[in-house]
Amino acid sequence: MIQEYVEKKYGFKVHTAYIAEVKRSLGLTMYDAPNAVEELKQPRKCPPKEKVEAIADALKYFEVI
Repeated sequence: MIQEYVEKKYGFKVHTAYIAEVKRSLGLTMYDAPNAVEELKQPRKCPPKEKVEAIADALKYFEVI
């Protein structure tokens, strides 16, 4: 739903990893993924500022924050 909201309102797509990073940075509860690994093969990528703002707006819209 967050991806759809951001695409409709802002006109660009956001990756689920970016959504997870924003949620993690806001201290929101994260669920354990069944396919999670102990060590990442690549470091997490920081989302660009405009995508962080769009995701935060979507989280507010859906009353997550």
